[in-house]
Amino acid sequence: MSNITPPPYEHIVFTEFDGSEGILVDLNTKKYYHINETAMMIWKGLEKGMPSAQIVDEIVANYEVTPEEAAVNVEKTLKDFAMHKLIDNR
Repeated sequence: MSNITPPPYEHIVFTEFDGSEGILVDLNTKKYYHINETAMMIWKGLEKGMPSAQIVDEIVANYEVTPEEAAVNVEKTLKDFAMHKLIDNR
């Protein structure tokens, strides 16, 4: 897994609800995506420009998962974000 994380596109708006879920809205397509608490933590890390290793460390610190499980989750979530064109994954 690359340690460099792609930035979110500027036309994606993030809204958090109750700290446990969030919504991403693509202002260009008007589509929205419901994200869970872990994906929300990953998204916030992307917004801050955090490297993927640091996002993995935050997940491990906040949840009962191994670094390997967290890394797989981060990689899968980044692929999902890229597939839906929410992040600039050039």
